[in-house]
Amino acid sequence: MPISSKIILWFDRRFPHFGLRQILDHALIRKLRAQGAHIGQHCRIYSPLTSTEPYLITMGDWVGIAGGVKLLTHDAVARKLRAHRPLAQSFGRITIGDDCFIGENAVLLPGTTLGSHCIVAAGAIVRGTFPANSLVAGNPAKVIGRASLLLKLFDKRASTLDTFGLPEKARRAKILAHFRNEDAMHSKLTVIKHKI
Repeated sequence: MPISSKIILWFDRRFPHFGLRQILDHALIRKLRAQGAHIGQHCRIYSPLTSTEPYLITMGDWVGIAGGVKLLTHDAVARKLRAHRPLAQSFGRITIGDDCFIGENAVLLPGTTLGSHCIVAAGAIVRGTFPANSLVAGNPAKVIGRASLLLKLFDKRASTLDTFGLPEKARRAKILAHFRNEDAMHSKLTVIKHKI
């Protein structure tokens, strides 16, 4: 039975030096590799992936996969052929280049190839070949921009805070202080608008 994300988060925040999330992450990667998946170095996978053919999955180095992501290497619609082909199944490889990020609850369908440095938006349904540095979103997913431009926007965004790895108490204080300041600034702007 998989350990819930809430338990892992609670444990990691309570005992940050133990690194339960990292231990489970490495265990999942070892399991997928043992089943034939080709997974590069320094990958983080927060989802069980649910592929029944992990040997059809290849991912490069520094790939990040958020929770709820599914990599489907077969298409069950092929069962509709079974009236005249009782053993029919349809498969496709999934290839993910170096330094890609796959957002929460995205689904990668058989025959998907992502070039290096791609970002797949949360909830995207992805099939096909996407060039390097693509920002991929939608259902069906398509390229909506360049991943590098999105990263520049995130870097400049006021709500992008340097909190990774902080103890939970310090992290929470920094986040709440930021939003208190933002709320105060918003209130001042509202007052100014009403005066004009």
